[in-house]
Amino acid sequence: MSVDWIGYGYAALVASGGVAGYVKAGSVPSLAAGLICGGLAGLGAYQQSTDPKNIWLSLAASGTLTVLMGMRYYNSRKFMPAGLIAGASLLMVGKLGLQMMEKPL
Repeated sequence: MSVDWIGYGYAALVASGGVAGYVKAGSVPSLAAGLICGGLAGLGAYQQSTDPKNIWLSLAASGTLTVLMGMRYYNSRKFMPAGLIAGASLLMVGKLGLQMMEKPL
């Protein structure tokens, strides 16, 4: 059983982004969204750690954040936090896509 350290790191990044948004701007929606999406990404990393073929929750969380934060970055042109999360999410989608190609589900 291999641990999905990249997935756990991604989940921590997303959750800490929500906490940072709350601390900096007092944004409760940012806190809630960060913790929910980070929690889902963490659960997906756990599922992947127990069964490397079970990538669907991780893929759904990172794919959704790629689209949503990518649109926010496109509209605002501010790298922090939208560009960072969109980029990290896109890298996660790429990692999961490569995993799908290596080990057919």
